[in-house]
Amino acid sequence: MPKRVSVKIHKLTQNKGISLRERSCLTDIRHATLSELANQKRQNINFQPIERIAEAFGIKDIREIIDVIDVKE
Repeated sequence: MPKRVSVKIHKLTQNKGISLRERSCLTDIRHATLSELANQKRQNINFQPIERIAEAFGIKDIREIIDVIDVKE
């Protein structure tokens, strides 16, 4: 089965009880960038936003931010 990388921004915002806009301010990442990541609109992922999210929220396990999932054909 084919795989793809999933960025779990929506899940993180729900778990932390904050909006994408608030997360944007806290991480100094453009709101548009976070929105594209959250909605799986990016073909390439730069690690800098992932690192900023992890740092801002004390995340030590990258699997809280990204995951590899099966794609249904």
